[in-house]
Amino acid sequence: MQKFPHRYVVIAAGDTLDDIELASDSLPPLRSAPPTEFDGPGDRWSPETLLVGAVAACYVLTFRAVARASRVSWTWLRCEVGGTLKKVDQALQFTDFEVRARLNIPATMDVTQARWALEKAERQCLISNSLKGTKHLTIAIEIDDIVIQPEAVAVPGS
Repeated sequence: MQKFPHRYVVIAAGDTLDDIELASDSLPPLRSAPPTEFDGPGDRWSPETLLVGAVAACYVLTFRAVARASRVSWTWLRCEVGGTLKKVDQALQFTDFEVRARLNIPATMDVTQARWALEKAERQCLISNSLKGTKHLTIAIEIDDIVIQPEAVAVPGS
């Protein structure tokens, strides 16, 4: 990893009607438009879906690093995130992020250690740690595709 601080630059360009184009060095451009809730077409990534997607992607990438460092064996992880947007004190903001993590592990892996890694990934996710909204984590672990009862987890500091 490179030394801190890290700096990320994205350029958004648009006119009065068309999609917004997002660009960053060495990345393909991405088109963005308002979601249907704001009278947009609903068929492109919006700032709202990009934010919620960033929480989901960060969680999976953070889990990957935690699992590697902790020697947690796993096959796949599916992370579904729902973000709730509300009006608070005359301003719109995301107030809540519901993170649902479903992890598949081999039968040789300890379920307690896998659950610990999922919880640690939530605590260390830099995107969700950078947001005001409350975080809720629900974990489901599968052992070789046999589901163990999903469990809601209290997220400290939320």
